[in-house]
Amino acid sequence: MLDGVSLDQLRTFIAAVDEGSFSAASRKLLRAQSAISDTISNLEDQIGVTLFDRSGRYPKLTPEGVVLLADARNIINGVDLLKARAKGMTQGLEPELSVVVDVFYPIDAITQVAKEFREHYPGVALRIYAEALGAAMQPVLDGRCSVGIVGSLPSIPDTLTNEGLCSIYFLMVAAQDHPLAAHKGKIPREILAKHTQIVLTDRSELSEGREMGVMAPSTWRLADLFAKHHFLLSGLGWGGMPLHTVQDDLDERRLVVLDIEDVPAGGMPLAMSAVWRTNSPPGPAGRWFIERLKEIPVTTAKPRRRARRAH
Repeated sequence: MLDGVSLDQLRTFIAAVDEGSFSAASRKLLRAQSAISDTISNLEDQIGVTLFDRSGRYPKLTPEGVVLLADARNIINGVDLLKARAKGMTQGLEPELSVVVDVFYPIDAITQVAKEFREHYPGVALRIYAEALGAAMQPVLDGRCSVGIVGSLPSIPDTLTNEGLCSIYFLMVAAQDHPLAAHKGKIPREILAKHTQIVLTDRSELSEGREMGVMAPSTWRLADLFAKHHFLLSGLGWGGMPLHTVQDDLDERRLVVLDIEDVPAGGMPLAMSAVWRTNSPPGPAGRWFIERLKEIPVTTAKPRRRARRAH
């Protein structure tokens, strides 16, 4: 019976979970609620496992359902990736590849891939845009870019397909002469709140209403990571930065890592992904660009050494 499980059943199962109810899933999938209920019931009969507890007002995942949900997502993601690769193999070479890159992604890796891209696809125009937070995803959603390299947002819209790349480390830092750099021991939130935090702002509306990584009531907001870096070096505040952009500053003691309560001292890992619209997967050149990024080793280690604090 397990061989009879269909992709439609798995997609319906996932939709019911993501939408929160069978009725909401029916609206998303443009099908009758009874059809959604029957599809999931048939899936449960085929695999011999009850996926939802239906005793309450809304169906709730059983413990078994929670485990199988992850498997279902992996299967669907794998099939979508297969279709994307197959389409890239059968369609002609795209005349232009437009890529929007999250400013947190190591630019050295992008530069290396771009250099090799010119040799492999000399006839394909390459456009690279650098954006932060939701602004690195919005051009893909709008169709202005075919591929996005993202990682700053906690979730990816369901109209996009994503493929994992590297992870980077994100550190909270301040200039060596900043008052927080002289604090002994872990810095409590009440002390942190007394100092201005330099925050990277989102030029899109994708993170509207959400404050990601903001820990202080007083903030200065910049839309450029380069500017934020210089503000931090100048002691105008404290804030988070990708490790690869500040490693030299840490080694030369221009910046120090802040040991903040409830924040890992070695940095917080941030997973990066390649994304594209599911209904418009990248062609051969875009597919090559993504695969090459996955092959290039990216420094993801924690700081080589902790800088001495000023006392």
